[in-house]
Amino acid sequence: MKFNPLPLQGAFLIELEKREDERGFFARAFCEKEFAAHGLATHFVQANNSLSVEQYTLRGLHYQLGAAGEDKYIRCIRGQTFNVIVDMRPNSPTFLQPHTLQLSAEARNALYVPRGFANGIMTLEPNTELFYLVSNFYNFDAERGVRWNDPRLNITWPHEPAVVSAKDSALPDYNDAYHLGTGQ
Repeated sequence: MKFNPLPLQGAFLIELEKREDERGFFARAFCEKEFAAHGLATHFVQANNSLSVEQYTLRGLHYQLGAAGEDKYIRCIRGQTFNVIVDMRPNSPTFLQPHTLQLSAEARNALYVPRGFANGIMTLEPNTELFYLVSNFYNFDAERGVRWNDPRLNITWPHEPAVVSAKDSALPDYNDAYHLGTGQ
């Protein structure tokens, strides 16, 4: 695997190193030793699968606070996504900075999102499916989110969303007290 560091510390774009022959190819999609060598989480407690039927479906921006934080290893297994990660770690030099990239089933690339980051996606094709590993169990009380078009984040999305859940539409703009878990 090729681990390509992203501009936000701890986040990586991961590419397969294929061994090809007349049958096709073989590649490792996860290796505990290689992840550990890059300082990444190697213990995952959940595997999640999401399908978005409509093109330009938007999900996010979601994250978990504190000890409930989740490291995520995300692969697009069908279709293509525009991914957004935002550094939500208040002591980070890249606090509240977003980074965008695309994942696709065809490229077979993956995104490693460290705990303390918000994550969101927009599907670029109908019937887009993601499979991701998560290092912590979901905790409703620690769940937070930021509105996809919060002007403070200044994210340039590739298209106006066609589908956004009521829950994601109701996410607030960034607010220190709410997003750092010190208030409502």
